[in-house]
Amino acid sequence: MNETIQLLQNHRSIRDFKDQPLEREVIETLVKSAQQASTSSYVQAYTIIGVTDEDKKQAIMEISTQPYVKDNGHLFIFVADYNRHLELAKRKGYEIHFDTTESLLIGVVDVALAAQNLAVAAESLDLGICYLGSIRNNTKKIIEILELPEGTFPVIGMAVGYKNSEGSFKERLPQDTVYFENTYPEFEQIEASLNDYDESITEYYKTRDENKRQDNWSEQVVKKLSKMDQVRKDIKDVLNAQGFLKD
Repeated sequence: MNETIQLLQNHRSIRDFKDQPLEREVIETLVKSAQQASTSSYVQAYTIIGVTDEDKKQAIMEISTQPYVKDNGHLFIFVADYNRHLELAKRKGYEIHFDTTESLLIGVVDVALAAQNLAVAAESLDLGICYLGSIRNNTKKIIEILELPEGTFPVIGMAVGYKNSEGSFKERLPQDTVYFENTYPEFEQIEASLNDYDESITEYYKTRDENKRQDNWSEQVVKKLSKMDQVRKDIKDVLNAQGFLKD
């Protein structure tokens, strides 16, 4: 097993960072690594915003409610972005269509690929990272804070920094429940493996140092997904206001 595979298979989220900002050279290296991710049709439909202004970080932290959004080495916000394409089209006499569902998917996938490249690059430098879906608690406010123009949408944030702790390793689903060849299985074929996984996660939650809980994976995710119709209900309206999903 090579170092890259070891790095990928040892990932963990870090939420406790030293009070030490990332050096400019490190930031530029991480962004360059993100830029080399695959991109659909070379569109590169994303922008990365580093937030260094303390007032803006405080405002974003209040939206997310997570202190490590402010207390880290550097805060990155990954934005699905067609604004530069829109402005180029105006100057060249074209009309572009970024308001379709496919266009939104292209932007979100481009963001995800760039973000993961940055995450792996950071971890290869022994930095800690934590993805921040919590910026979507109020995307309208994030857009205001970052002064995002038409054709953009903040998809995810990432806190990066020098680690105060190593975090805890969370076991993922068994491979025989997520990888299949040629066809999708009947649920009964994976049920026993999922039950074993639940038992393993229950033990993990009992033994970890912080945030112990009586829980298992399936109960946790089913409860969460059962309430998704009440979560971040404004997102479609904000997407529409930014010019997306009008098809």
